[in-house]
Amino acid sequence: MSLLLKDRVWTMEAPTAKRGVYPLHGFKLGLYRLPIKLEDPLEIKSVHDGLKKAFEMDMYADRIYATYRWTEKNKNDPDAKGYEEVELSVTVEIVTGEVVDIIYQVFPIEKFGDPNWVIDYRKKADHFAKMVIDTVLRNTILADKMISYLAKAEKISEVAAIQKLEELTPLAKIVLGAKPKAIEATDEDAEEDDGDFEIPDGAKPGPIDVEYKSKLKLSPAYEAPEHTIKTWGRKGTSNGIMGVWGEFVSVDYDICIADGGCIEACPVGVYEWFDTPGNPASDQKPLMSKEPDCIFCLACEGVCPPQAIKIFEAK
Repeated sequence: MSLLLKDRVWTMEAPTAKRGVYPLHGFKLGLYRLPIKLEDPLEIKSVHDGLKKAFEMDMYADRIYATYRWTEKNKNDPDAKGYEEVELSVTVEIVTGEVVDIIYQVFPIEKFGDPNWVIDYRKKADHFAKMVIDTVLRNTILADKMISYLAKAEKISEVAAIQKLEELTPLAKIVLGAKPKAIEATDEDAEEDDGDFEIPDGAKPGPIDVEYKSKLKLSPAYEAPEHTIKTWGRKGTSNGIMGVWGEFVSVDYDICIADGGCIEACPVGVYEWFDTPGNPASDQKPLMSKEPDCIFCLACEGVCPPQAIKIFEAK
């Protein structure tokens, strides 16, 4: 069994289950109850949209469904006499609200056409369901919420909470671009000059001002699932003026035109794409989500056309 929230997880064989899941008699059911909230429609949609590249995703009302499919074959050679194959699947249901329930059920193999030659079907389906759950919890906004919960509940640092989440989700697959869209600070926290500011028509000319830390005000940080990214000069709530992100891997997002050269050039995968709708320079940015992994090779700095990047070697 996945290590995920061992004390809150159980599997059972039962004719009925909670919250609208009604497995037939003898179905195997797994139910994970997470002590976090997911009520914002945009956050719910971000989970659905972020994993489209990994699973078959569907959404209805307050529920998100992720389906994983795999193929079983009774022989290695498709031309052999008596060769058969069958497509199997398992669906994970995320029930959102004041608590988040993650539910899956393993159907009897007969549901897929009675392929009685399939070996270890239930064991495989159980494994794949947990892989889906671990992937959801490592790649979406649920990761941020779980990290915050673990840090508060267990009185540990954010770094320790991230490590604990990784230990609790050993089957997770990393899905690039699955994290929620960048949203600027809330109206309460946003740094704004006199309450109003002008949004430029296009990208600000480069290069990045290397003295930005002394010239711009420190603004609310962005909580990436694996790292808290510091920001300077961030204004508003619609990405109109994003300022400079990153303490050591620093990118002026109002100069950045999303060329993508930095992502390709980085030998250790510091950057990944994320969406920044409303920014005049570009609707995507390279997020330095693995900023602590930077080896200060300056490759990204050298390939950036508008010179929006500055690498400061950590002392």
